[in-house]
Amino acid sequence: MNMQVSPSAIANSDIVKLSSTLLDRDVYLTGLLDKVSSNQTEGWLQEVKERAASWVRHSVIPNTREEEWRFTDLSALRQVEFQVGTQSTVSGDDIPPLPEASNSRLVFVNGVYAPELSVTTDLPNGVIVSNLAGLPEGYTEKVQQYLAQSEGALEVFTALNTAGINDAAVVWIPKNVVVETPVHLVFIAAGKQSTISQPRCLVVGETGSQVSLVEEYINRRGAESAEEPYFTNAVTEIFVGENAQVNHTRIESEGVEAFHIGKTAVTQARYSRYSCHVITLGGNLSRHNLEILQTGEQTETTLNGLTMIDGKQVADTHSAIALNHPYGTSRQLHKCIVGGKAHGVFNGKVFVPKPAQLTDAGQLNRNLLLSPQARVDTKPQLEITADNVKCAHGATVSQLEDDEIFYLQSRGIDEDNARNLLIHAFAVEIINHIPVPSLRERLIQTVNQF
Repeated sequence: MNMQVSPSAIANSDIVKLSSTLLDRDVYLTGLLDKVSSNQTEGWLQEVKERAASWVRHSVIPNTREEEWRFTDLSALRQVEFQVGTQSTVSGDDIPPLPEASNSRLVFVNGVYAPELSVTTDLPNGVIVSNLAGLPEGYTEKVQQYLAQSEGALEVFTALNTAGINDAAVVWIPKNVVVETPVHLVFIAAGKQSTISQPRCLVVGETGSQVSLVEEYINRRGAESAEEPYFTNAVTEIFVGENAQVNHTRIESEGVEAFHIGKTAVTQARYSRYSCHVITLGGNLSRHNLEILQTGEQTETTLNGLTMIDGKQVADTHSAIALNHPYGTSRQLHKCIVGGKAHGVFNGKVFVPKPAQLTDAGQLNRNLLLSPQARVDTKPQLEITADNVKCAHGATVSQLEDDEIFYLQSRGIDEDNARNLLIHAFAVEIINHIPVPSLRERLIQTVNQF
C-alpha cells in the first residue's frame, strides 16, 4: 500500500485511465458487486457508489501469489454463492449490554439499521449518533466531505463496500465536546442463508473533542445455520481532528462459519491522540486491515491487539502506520494465542519518511502456540528514511513452558488450571488497556473459557 497517496475518494479520472478491456476481470467479484450495488440511492452518494463500482470491475479478489495475501487463502470464499443480507428478527436479549452507563447505541442487523434496538438519548449538545437516513438537517453535506475519503479507498474489498453503501453508522463529535460514556456500535449477523452484509461506519471527532467507541461484530444466526457460511465486509473510517482524542475498541466474535474482512482507516490531524484495541475471536477466516495516516505533527497513536483462535480458524492482521510529519509517537503491541490447527498472521508496517524527523515508534508482536499443529506467520516492518528517529520492532513465538507449568503444579495447581493461568496472564496485558471496565470483565471471562 502506498501510504503517501492522497486520501481522496475514487476519482472519475482514475477510472477513465483504465482500459475498457480490463472490465469485469473477475467474474465472481462482479457477481458480488451486482448483488450489493443493486439498490439505487440519490445524488452524491450514488455518484460515490458508481465510481467505486467502476473500480471494482477493474479489480480481482486477491490470491496467495500476492505478497499482502500470501498467507491468507480466499479460495474457499469463492465457493459460496452469497445473497444480500436482509433485516432479520433479533431480540434485545441478543445484544451485548450497554457498556458503562452508555446511552448511545446503534444496532445493524445484516447491515440494515434496527431503530427498535438502538438507543440515542441524552447526548451532549451537538453530538450526532445516527444512521445516514436519520441525520439532522445540514449534516448530509458535512458527511459528504468525509465518507469514502480515507486512505486506501482503492483496496478491492473497501471499494466493494463503498459500491454497496445504502446506510452507515455516523458518529459526529463537535468541536471541544467531551462524550463521557462510550458510543456502542453493534453489527449482528442473523438468519439462515449464506448472506453478505457490508457494515459501514463514519466517525468524525472535531478539534478538541473526545469520545470512546466500542464496535462489535457478533453472530446470532442460531445452531440450525451453523454450517451455512456468511460474509461480513466491514469498513470504518475515523477522522481525528486537531487536538482531539478517540479511544476505539473493536471486537470481532463472528460465528466459526464466517468470512470476516474488515478495514479501519484512521486519519489523524496534528496533536491528535488515537488508541485502538482490537480483539479477534471468531470467524472461519478473518482479516483486519488497520491503516493510520498522520496528516500533522506530534500525533500519538496506540495500537493494541489480541487474537485468540482455535480449531482450523485463520486470523490475519495487517496494519500500516504512516508517520509523515515530525514528532509523531506510535506504540503497537499485538498478541496471538493459537490452538488446534489454527493459523495466525501478523504483518505490521511503520513508514517514517524523511520529513518525519524525531519520530518515536515501537512495534512488537508476541505469539503463543498451544499445540504442535498451530501456526503463526509474523512480519513486523519498519521503512525509515528519516535520520533522526527512535524506532524499534520485534516478534516472538513461544509455547507454554513445561517448567512454568511444573512450578505452578508444585504450588498445588493442577495442570489444566496452570495452563489456563498462563494463558490468562498472556492475554490480560492487552485486555487491561481497554478503557471500559465492564468490557474488560466480559473479555476476561472469554479468555478463561478458551
